[in-house]
Amino acid sequence: MRGDLRWGSIPGLVGAAAERYGEREAVVEGRTRISYEELGGRVERAAAACMASGVEPGDRVAVWAPNTLDWIVSALGAVSAGAVLVPLNTRFKGAEAAYVLARTWARLLFVTGTFLGTSYVASLRRAAADGPGDGPLPGIPHLEQVVVLSDDAPEDFRTWKDFLAGGEAVDAAAVRARAASVDGSAPSDIIFTSGTTGRPKGAVITHAQTLRCYDVWSDLAGLREGDRYLIVNPFFHTFGYKAGIIACLMRGATMIPQPVFDVDTVLANIAAERVSVLPGPPTLHQSLLDHPSRRQYDLSALRLVVTGAAVVPLRLVERLRGELRVGTVLTAYGLSEASGIVTMCRRGDPAELIASTSGRAIPDTEIRVVSPNGETLSPGHPGEVLVRGHHVMRGYFEDPAETARAISADGWLRTGDVGVLDAEGYLRITDRIKDMFIVGGFNAYPAEIEQLLGAHPDVADVAVIGVPDPRLGEVGRAYVVRRPGSVVTADDLIAWSRREMANYKVPRGVEFVAELPRNASGKVVKGELRRGVR
Repeated sequence: MRGDLRWGSIPGLVGAAAERYGEREAVVEGRTRISYEELGGRVERAAAACMASGVEPGDRVAVWAPNTLDWIVSALGAVSAGAVLVPLNTRFKGAEAAYVLARTWARLLFVTGTFLGTSYVASLRRAAADGPGDGPLPGIPHLEQVVVLSDDAPEDFRTWKDFLAGGEAVDAAAVRARAASVDGSAPSDIIFTSGTTGRPKGAVITHAQTLRCYDVWSDLAGLREGDRYLIVNPFFHTFGYKAGIIACLMRGATMIPQPVFDVDTVLANIAAERVSVLPGPPTLHQSLLDHPSRRQYDLSALRLVVTGAAVVPLRLVERLRGELRVGTVLTAYGLSEASGIVTMCRRGDPAELIASTSGRAIPDTEIRVVSPNGETLSPGHPGEVLVRGHHVMRGYFEDPAETARAISADGWLRTGDVGVLDAEGYLRITDRIKDMFIVGGFNAYPAEIEQLLGAHPDVADVAVIGVPDPRLGEVGRAYVVRRPGSVVTADDLIAWSRREMANYKVPRGVEFVAELPRNASGKVVKGELRRGVR
């Protein structure tokens, strides 16, 4: 039976996992180890607390925190109370987070305390200090409550412990009734991406889409009960939340969340916890293989790797299979607008195919490669990749114009990526129409970075492209036209960018030019900029 029919909704999946896997270990976080039964109980308590706080079905609830047990419990608790989850990128600065919170009319936010030396609470407070609201953050008037996932919180915010205590008066039967009322066709989450306008857009995905897609993902990957899954991919991303938390709930695998990628910690976790599953971008696995102390760790339990998000070198696949004896290495391709999954390699595919393609369409999915005028191209010819199927988003949140531009009347999603299909249906992504580039596994969008850089008082004009980088795959390079009389330097702009935007968006190089190359319609000709770095 399909996942969307078997469990019905994500709350249904949580309840079924607690019942089916019971005492099997669900989450390991340092010395904390909880079973599936205990996880189910914690999620119910979090759902009760959400209900006590006034969360109604369809309300948006955001989580801005790294990979932790509290993230899992707060997110699943909110969804079990009927809320729509809005995960926030942990690399966001305060203004970026405030924009998404305001854009989605979020009523409740779960936020970490201090992470990587940054107080997220203080950052958000600065960004939303001014506005018409009288709540904890006046600049985000609909945000009624902020819960800090910590033992300490500012006076006008709540601690996690205090929040959970508020749900003790809610009857358990009412909590279960609320969870049971969640329909599979209802939105389960809004995953924010960025488009050519430079403003983030929220892809709305339903419970049924999530369940169906990650049941398929789990089958194709071969995830199984008893697997021990190190989740380094961030939970705010589909790869971490759905191919991680949701897939583990489906198969009874143990979740081992890791808040920050650190290769020494990854190696230690794999050895100590007998990790068998390690998805992630190619840079993660390359760092693992190249670590000088790798042979001091017992990595023999590792059996499944799923990668993607960038070109995968054939040598990497061969080394994972040969040096680490990883039985299954797979690549995949997806985007937020298609529930994070479109194609995937199959177990048994040769290394050359895994490295050179992103696999073939998942079941019940159609893929076309089209010319600029919409004509379907034959195998071997590059064009824009279009996708149609059960996983295509409902649309962008409260943005019908952008939705209409992205999805045709007959259901084809324009991915904005250029690809080539071979005769067997395997897809190779060759370029990005939207100019997106990937920095260490994170999608970076030039239009958004250009918009942020354009706010600098000394910048008159700017264009950003991705350029090759030996460590991160690609990084940004900014071409900047100074305002008259300005003496701003490249170091000045990079330092300013580090304060104003997520680290992966920060250009690693800045080149000053008298003017940007533009075509007759006034658009920057980025091909000329790219030719200058080859």
